[in-house]
Amino acid sequence: MAGKEKEKDREITFRIEEHIGVIATSSTGWKKELNLVAWNGSSAKYDIREWDENHAHMSRGITMNKDEVKALSELLNGLALE
Repeated sequence: MAGKEKEKDREITFRIEEHIGVIATSSTGWKKELNLVAWNGSSAKYDIREWDENHAHMSRGITMNKDEVKALSELLNGLALE
């Protein structure tokens, strides 16, 4: 999937290289997803953010490289969730 979004008069390009999974779905139908996304022609990074149904519009999110995802995974694995 590829697309463009205009933000404050600058064009942002993106390509979803791999859809990994849906974390949650809001009442509006937008989905919080984990994907591998290439932004502005750069190499793909892990990305968490909400997307509309067609992946044409998105919320602000967070991008992480492989080492950051490994560190996050270790932190999450150490949580005592009930």
